[in-house]
Amino acid sequence: QVQLVESGGGSAQAGGSLRLSCVASGDTLNIKRMAWFRQAPGKEREGVAAIWRREYYTFYADSVKGRFTISQDNAKNTVYLQMTKLKPEDTAMYYCAAISITGYRWDDKAGYNDWGQGTQVTVSS
Repeated sequence: QVQLVESGGGSAQAGGSLRLSCVASGDTLNIKRMAWFRQAPGKEREGVAAIWRREYYTFYADSVKGRFTISQDNAKNTVYLQMTKLKPEDTAMYYCAAISITGYRWDDKAGYNDWGQGTQVTVSS
C-alpha cells in the first residue's frame, strides 16, 4: 500500500500560478504511474495529468494542455503539478493517485488503488 500526501493548494487570481506536490511513502517501488485528478462541487472526479514512474511518459487533459505540467523526482518520491494561467474553472479539490497495475487508461480513476486526501485550489476571476 502507498500513502500519498498532497500540499501546495490555495487561492490564486485568474492568470496566476500554483504548484502542487504529492509525496508518496510505503510500497513505492511497485508504483507504475502517478496522476493528478480533480473534483469540483457537483461534478465527477476527472483526470488532469499523469506521469509514468520509470518511462516519464506524460498525459494531460485537453483542458489543461499548455498550462499545467506534471513532473516527478523519484529520489524524493514526489510528484508535482505546476499550474499556470489558472482559470476560475480550475477551481476544485485536487487529488494525487498512484497505480501499480496495468490495463487502465491514465484518466480512469477505477484503476488507481491509492489516493491522497486532496488539496483545495480556488481561482478567482
